[in-house]
Amino acid sequence: MPPKAPPKMKQGDLSRRRATRIKDGDELTDMGDTDGDDWMNTKTLVKPEDQLDLNEVQLKEEFTRILTANNPHAPQNIVRYSFKEKQYKQTSHVDQLAIHFALDGNMLHKESDEAKRQRAKLGIPESGEVAASEGGEATSAAGAPAEGEEGKDDTTTTAGEETEPAKEGEQRDDATTPAPGAPSKGGEKLTNQFNFSERASQTYNNPYRERGTATEPPPRATFSSNVTQWEIADAYHEDFEKQKTEILSSQNYLALKYGSKRFSAFWEKSKEKKTIPGRKEEEKTRKKLTITETQGDDISRISKATKIVERMVNQNTYDDIAQDFKYWEDPSDEYRDNEGTMLPLWRFSYEKAKKLAVTSLCWSPKYKDLFAVSYGSYDFMKQGSGMILFFSMKNPSFSEYVYETDSGVMCLDVHPEHPYMVAVGFYDGSVGVYNVQKKEPVHRCTAKNGKHTDPVWQVRWQKDDLENNHNFYSVSSDGRIVHWTIIKNELLFEDVITLTLPDAPAEGPDGTKINTIGCGTAFDFHKKNDYLFLVGTEEGKIHQCSKAYSSQFLDSVDAHNMAVYKVRWNPFHPRIYITCSADWTVKIWEVSSKTTADKMEGAQVEAQTKKPLFTFDLNNSVGDVAWAPYSSTAFAAVTADGKMFVYDLNINKYEPLCEQMVAQKKKTKLTHIEFNPKDPIVIVGDDRGNVTSLKISPNLRKLPKEKKGAPPMDPKQKEENEIAKLDKILSMVREPNEDKK
Repeated sequence: MPPKAPPKMKQGDLSRRRATRIKDGDELTDMGDTDGDDWMNTKTLVKPEDQLDLNEVQLKEEFTRILTANNPHAPQNIVRYSFKEKQYKQTSHVDQLAIHFALDGNMLHKESDEAKRQRAKLGIPESGEVAASEGGEATSAAGAPAEGEEGKDDTTTTAGEETEPAKEGEQRDDATTPAPGAPSKGGEKLTNQFNFSERASQTYNNPYRERGTATEPPPRATFSSNVTQWEIADAYHEDFEKQKTEILSSQNYLALKYGSKRFSAFWEKSKEKKTIPGRKEEEKTRKKLTITETQGDDISRISKATKIVERMVNQNTYDDIAQDFKYWEDPSDEYRDNEGTMLPLWRFSYEKAKKLAVTSLCWSPKYKDLFAVSYGSYDFMKQGSGMILFFSMKNPSFSEYVYETDSGVMCLDVHPEHPYMVAVGFYDGSVGVYNVQKKEPVHRCTAKNGKHTDPVWQVRWQKDDLENNHNFYSVSSDGRIVHWTIIKNELLFEDVITLTLPDAPAEGPDGTKINTIGCGTAFDFHKKNDYLFLVGTEEGKIHQCSKAYSSQFLDSVDAHNMAVYKVRWNPFHPRIYITCSADWTVKIWEVSSKTTADKMEGAQVEAQTKKPLFTFDLNNSVGDVAWAPYSSTAFAAVTADGKMFVYDLNINKYEPLCEQMVAQKKKTKLTHIEFNPKDPIVIVGDDRGNVTSLKISPNLRKLPKEKKGAPPMDPKQKEENEIAKLDKILSMVREPNEDKK
């Protein structure tokens, strides 16, 4: 029976036991003093000759160095084009990867047929054989320590017997951990010859799970075709033939129902009726109307959808302008001292109206993006047709509604409560009312019912009368201010006042005296007292009139030296109005407390001596002026040299906050200006048929700061604050006697 192998003992336990024996002073340890530690590999420190001698403080000093994986040769200034922002921008991320060596290879599964063929070709043994050979070596190597550990637990053995296991253990360690310089036997793994700790950890990777569902693909059909004029014509002919067959089938049905003889007699009679002279033309016109109606019905089915698609396309096309309109605020205003700019947005034009001038602008009271434009000519020698167009900021490429007129349209006004009704004044002296849904005017006056003899320069809707009839007013160069009332289907007129001149009547050739009549060019009704209105004339006068007095003016002022082009009441202050004229000036006036009816005597002297509160010289003919809807002290004006001026009396009483060229071409005259009632937008028209929209910068629309935590002001309180703000400025320029009054 072979001797039982002693239990295995680890190297750490062996050294521990040996150390205890040395401590106890065992005599047996003296025998191993010479050769006991020969099997251990001693560490020899090799010191270079040029190594520095450092003290302990220098040795303990720590130097922190950070190793980065950045490529020093990677470029840091790569610029790429950004399609979103439409400019070149520097890329923030730079690829730091540097490839030093790359080799493309193929991997095969070791159990695949191709791998077995390659192993057989190269003479590489199978994986099972390699494992068996390694297993045999492992068992042979394990036999040595089994024998060497015999008798380690016997503490009563002799010295000779005790040294044998130690020597055998030395042989075992030498077999498992050979010296650094010794060659490895049988492909064994060499230990690390340097004093480094090798540690590794492996994390558990969750297995991938794939889930998928298979569905039947939806049915598809590929269709493609070319549409030409001939195919469209063929489609119309085919439809016409189908209608013919339907008529024939109905005829056959009637013939079967009533008998062939009765139906043939009826058919002959109907033919005789059709051959009556004059009926053919009626039938043709009726057919044309039915064809146009059917075509219109076909188009009307998709008109709403096409309009939405067109607006979407335009919004994508003009996306940068739409973003500026909605969100952009000029940041440079923070660095300007009380100065601002106007940002051009969309430009509205119509091909047929390019040779006409913009004669009037009016925003829709209901839709804040919709405005109406009238087109005509101010030149007496170039009169022709006119146009009325409705534009929307949602679709700047094409107008929403187009109306062509036989005479030039000089003014228009949209009804404040019924935005589908538009009052229009023509160059030939007539006035009309349009319904947006109809191409022709619903009402239009003629020479029989009060038509003006000169061009109509302005029309203005008023509140419905006591019988709820719509009514509006018009002013013309013939000196008449006419009140028009729509009663059922009629347009009735009534002369409110005639603009007579205060000069002595002129004598005719036969000695008859003729009263000279002034030429009205503009008027405006009071915002609160709608019976009160102002009239501007070609002679430069401003008349204060009332609907109740038809024979005299309440007050009259020699305002300008040339024709007055616009007069407007202040939207907040009830006694302040502004005028502009061809004499290059814009003036702000205050209504006097006394009227001509009270004093009668010296009225002409006071009219000549009355002075404006403010006068601004713009160095060119001023075509239009408008108060800002957000402030009682801000207004804007346009001139014939293509410039636009914006003033705010609360910031600067002498100089404009903005003076900007709006016209793109030279010799382009700006004719009209209008503020949007809600958005910070201004539209400007010129004499080439273009309407330009501009956004007001923050410096031009400064509002008084509200206290933090305070509730928002109601409209009445805001109006009172605006009146007080304007009064404070006017108190500096009013004359002392006026303040006492």
